[in-house]
Amino acid sequence: MLDELLGRAELKARIAELEDERDALAGRLEGESERRAEAARARQEAEKEVNRLEDRITELEDRVERLSGDDDSLEFRGTEDLRGDRLREVLSRLDSFSTDAEGALTAAVSDDRSLPAAAPCVALTDDAGLVSVALSPPRQPDDFDRWSDGFDLDPAWLHPTETTVVALVRGDLFALGRYEDGDLEFVEGFESDVKSAHSKGGFSQARFERIREGQIDDHLDRCHEALDEFLDGDADAGSGAETAGDDADLVVLGERTVLGEFRDRAALTATVDASGDPEAALAEASREFWTTRLYRL
Repeated sequence: MLDELLGRAELKARIAELEDERDALAGRLEGESERRAEAARARQEAEKEVNRLEDRITELEDRVERLSGDDDSLEFRGTEDLRGDRLREVLSRLDSFSTDAEGALTAAVSDDRSLPAAAPCVALTDDAGLVSVALSPPRQPDDFDRWSDGFDLDPAWLHPTETTVVALVRGDLFALGRYEDGDLEFVEGFESDVKSAHSKGGFSQARFERIREGQIDDHLDRCHEALDEFLDGDADAGSGAETAGDDADLVVLGERTVLGEFRDRAALTATVDASGDPEAALAEASREFWTTRLYRL
């Protein structure tokens, strides 16, 4: 009653209203402060990431400039031919390399202006420069570059697969094999009677060359027939002949002068220098082909 008489009741009501408004504004202010703090933290994280990326860009630009000098020469710390157990050991080490996201670069390079004397190759490096190597594999992939938390190496670039069939073709020799559990299994081979070099000139020389070319053509036809029988399964059902099937991954190795006859049917062709009887020559050619050269940059 006294509050009403003195007009204090209205004042207390107004005070209560103002306190409610104050509390509401204080809540809004606290929310805005939290949002500003979160925005500041996000901005700081973004600035930190921008600085990290700028440092990486600077480092890579320096490396590109170093590797793209005016003299187009590149000094290697060393080179090594890798095959068999040694190749598997080195690949295991590279496969075990781990870093943060986008810390390891894998790049397939076909342009020899980028890596003279090493291209085509697959280059591997990390943003700290701990690893800096290039591999020249038997199967060179299409150009790409990828940053990840580890190196991206496809075993099919460096090793035969379970569907790989390898043929060695020379002008007078043929050998065929397939891989099982990583080991080369000899399938068949033969040699053809092809005349050797002739030193006489004139008509005799021209006639000799025609005969020799005919013998080589007959030999190559025989090679195609052997491949057809093995790959397509055209052998008689009762012959017991082994076939590879349509999914075979055919690699044809041999002399440059005859490889053109097989490019349309082979997944890959390569010139190799192999001698000996068919089985020994095939083993030598395959060993040479499935060799990866390591360049230490």
